[in-house]
Amino acid sequence: MEPESRNTHKVYEKEKIGEVSIADEVVAIIAALAAMEIDGVDSMAGNISSELVSKLGMKNLSKGVKVLVTDGSVSVDLALVIRYGYHIPQVCEQVQERVKNAIETMTGLTVLDVNVKIAAVSEIGAN
Repeated sequence: MEPESRNTHKVYEKEKIGEVSIADEVVAIIAALAAMEIDGVDSMAGNISSELVSKLGMKNLSKGVKVLVTDGSVSVDLALVIRYGYHIPQVCEQVQERVKNAIETMTGLTVLDVNVKIAAVSEIGAN
């Protein structure tokens, strides 16, 4: 079995025990899951809604997320579909805070920025 080609970043190392590395994709999934927790976010752009993620797997969830991890810090770009009727600036501010807190708490990485792009607005009653 060939090793996967994906970027990983060492977040912890202890001499006699070993090290902990986190793949970029894991950081992206954390960001996507955190964003989907916010009321008003319908889905990640170019992606399915959260109801189908459990059936199809987590890799599908990270499609609307781009992360750049360098030297213990991360920049996140999210593309979201917002539900019709929600105040976009307020939803985006909540997304930025939730994503920043989730990544920093779970990985120990410092989040430099969380950039949100609204790719679409979902139709009324769509889900």
